[in-house]
Amino acid sequence: MTSRFHDRTALVTGAGSGIGRAIALALAAEGAQVVVAGRRHEPLAETVRLIEEAGGKALAVTADVTDAAEVQALVDAAVDRFGSLDVAVNNAGVFRGGQPLADLAEADWHEQLAINLTGVFLALRAEVRQMRTQPSGGAIVNIASTFGAHTRHPGAAAYAATKAAVSVLTRGAALDHIRDGVRINAVSPGAVETPMSLRPGETEAQRTERAAETLPLGRISTTDEIAAAVLYLASDDASSVVGTDLVVDSGATA
Repeated sequence: MTSRFHDRTALVTGAGSGIGRAIALALAAEGAQVVVAGRRHEPLAETVRLIEEAGGKALAVTADVTDAAEVQALVDAAVDRFGSLDVAVNNAGVFRGGQPLADLAEADWHEQLAINLTGVFLALRAEVRQMRTQPSGGAIVNIASTFGAHTRHPGAAAYAATKAAVSVLTRGAALDHIRDGVRINAVSPGAVETPMSLRPGETEAQRTERAAETLPLGRISTTDEIAAAVLYLASDDASSVVGTDLVVDSGATA
């Protein structure tokens, strides 16, 4: 274990499972006090339990990232409990697709736009407003996707549009606020060992076979590998990295 985040407070949205939980656990393992956020309490409580069992400190806060008041309350809760907000990871997102754009329900379009893009904007705004009041500033990492700025895929046009926008939003916000002492970057995962990377009707074994044939690395990424990229960008190791979009995709877009 290292202590890159000793006595720092980190906030992770979408931390009840998958990539978000892996990021929260990794931050706690490196000394951070972690606030885990999401729409359902039960999975967040499980993330907190895992952190505390390993000797870390964590707080679960239920919040909907599409609601500005709830996002502000989330940031306030982090500061009230731990005294600052030093790292934020905006990971909450949904995928609604699998069919051509013309067949996508309007409700699915709006849900992806609200959570994947507006949710990141609202979180970024609240996080930066807090961090720029702190002498030490802070670091923010947004979770984008290779679907978007880096590649496209049939049946994912709307999702890709939201994630491409996250990449651009990250770069613009990074320029706006680096002089405030807030570093903002993004990570764009490719296929990861979560249910989102399974095709309709596909088993995990079939996904493994597909990755072996189609990806240069021969396998998809683990959630821990995505977490490692996020922690790098959030740490002092990346102190001069500003406005980057780090692709972690087993070579798929090389």
